[in-house]
Amino acid sequence: MSTLRTSLTSLLGIRTPIVLAPMAGASGGALAGEVSLAGGFGFLAPVYRGLENFKNEFDIARSTLNRPSGPLPLGAGFLGWKLEEAQSPHVALLELALENGVQAVWFSFGEDLGRWIELVRSHDEKHGKTRKTLVFVQVNSVDEALHAAQTWKVDVLVAQGIESGGHGSASSPPVLNLVPQIVSALPPSGAPPVLAAGGLSDGAHLAAFLTLGAAGAVVGTRFLFAQESLYSDVQKRAIIAARSGSAVRSYVFDRLRDTTGWPAGTDGRALAMPAVAAVENGADITAIKEEVAEGAERGDPSSVIAWAGTGVGQPNRLQPAKDIVRELHEDAVARLKASFALIGDE
Repeated sequence: MSTLRTSLTSLLGIRTPIVLAPMAGASGGALAGEVSLAGGFGFLAPVYRGLENFKNEFDIARSTLNRPSGPLPLGAGFLGWKLEEAQSPHVALLELALENGVQAVWFSFGEDLGRWIELVRSHDEKHGKTRKTLVFVQVNSVDEALHAAQTWKVDVLVAQGIESGGHGSASSPPVLNLVPQIVSALPPSGAPPVLAAGGLSDGAHLAAFLTLGAAGAVVGTRFLFAQESLYSDVQKRAIIAARSGSAVRSYVFDRLRDTTGWPAGTDGRALAMPAVAAVENGADITAIKEEVAEGAERGDPSSVIAWAGTGVGQPNRLQPAKDIVRELHEDAVARLKASFALIGDE
């Protein structure tokens, strides 16, 4: 595979600027490991089922990468608001990731992310790390990006647009607008790489954002189609069957799951469900919750929450993660070559 060289690939030592999003319930050790093996950069996410479960995902990642000990060429993502809960057990998950020598950590959705960035840097200093743990921070506006770059001195900015699957700011602009706005606001040299995130599902998207000044792309929904994804078979079938426009934003998804502790202004994008429409139209949520639970128990796809971005409806088959990375990369390279071939001297 050829190499697409950007500030991100240089920073991480990877061959293609494709980053797996840390999707809770989907991005486990096998998926993150395979993306990294294929030349991209994988992030795994805690599924918040306890420390032992997270340890197991790291064991799987080490087996996948054939790294029984030592640093790991992948990252781990964490929700700031979960870390910030009183006596949070999630702090131990972050410490476990650092003990495993992850190359990077990704923070999002918190009121005090600077605290966790400092924890990472203190860990590095305490253990005498010669190669620091890189810090990725997800941002939804130019102001957030500037604060992260100038105050926290983060290593990578993830510009998340409104198209993103899973959770995001309900007021975020489209990623097509957000990325160039952030790139233009940062100084021309010495600024952290900016990654585009939200609805990106093919090589054309990667190529387009590289020309807009991004150093790479975060891909989430496309990797839900990976054989190594932790999504259930029911969720994968629902994603495969989805059509363009099937992924919608709503606060109701979290009300159905009783996961309503997200920061103000944060909602989620998932495949449309009859239950969500019913609650939005005034139905009693208690009764709807019972119906959804019963449907999920039966394996009814319309009763299962499948977080997904606007990229649904394009890929429609399960693949190994390595093949997804290769297809995205090769498509982007071909499109970039074709685009620049249009330029000539008169």
